[in-house]
Amino acid sequence: MIVIDADGCPVVNLTLDIAQRFGVKCCVVADTSHSFDFGDKAEIITVSKGADSADFRIVNLIKNGDIVITQDYGLAAMCLAKTDYVLNQNGLIYSQNNIDSLLAQRHISKKIRRAGGRTKGPAKRTAEQDEKFSKALISILKKRTLV
Repeated sequence: MIVIDADGCPVVNLTLDIAQRFGVKCCVVADTSHSFDFGDKAEIITVSKGADSADFRIVNLIKNGDIVITQDYGLAAMCLAKTDYVLNQNGLIYSQNNIDSLLAQRHISKKIRRAGGRTKGPAKRTAEQDEKFSKALISILKKRTLV
């Protein structure tokens, strides 16, 4: 199963299309401030609006072998305790080898913002990012079918 953290995720439809090609079930998790209708392409789980409510639902939902799509480093770290397949919207595959440095970067950026500083926001999404994401997800799906 592919579980998508729908909070600001720009690749939900792309993920659903790829999952359909591979015959993999998808679940989209979002809080009540989002409304989705994907027909029969995905199960939609709506959680109460609140700090990390979607994150905790995702962690409780997944099992070993599931794939999680999230841009949240904290959620990625929690998911890595339960599955090896966690990636972001740009095709970055989170792992035990990179999650600590990503969390440290997030912490430093948060400290800068709290002190009144500014950090650079994300650039406009590109077709290359979608392509990199697609390749990473397809690679994971192919690897899972071999296991």
